[in-house]
Amino acid sequence: MALPLVPIAGIALRYGAVAIAGYAIARTVQKAPRDMRAEEAMDDVNEGLSMRRETGAVHGSGRFRRVVRLGKDGPGIEIDATSLARVTFRRV
Repeated sequence: MALPLVPIAGIALRYGAVAIAGYAIARTVQKAPRDMRAEEAMDDVNEGLSMRRETGAVHGSGRFRRVVRLGKDGPGIEIDATSLARVTFRRV
């Protein structure tokens, strides 16, 4: 029985291209230093979404914090996602 190599080669080329692109991106991205002021500001954000409007600017923040468990007493993982945003409008 002959093995159909053409479909397998197409899939291998696709996955190879994705792997090479991922490797290239990983090589070009630089590690950023951890800014403790930003970390503390994100820790101070309350859970939920909030928006504030000032003259010429809109400030927003949001936090999503949940614990997900596999089963009733199974292992869990905590998800903590925080976002800070500022949009400023200026007439030039």
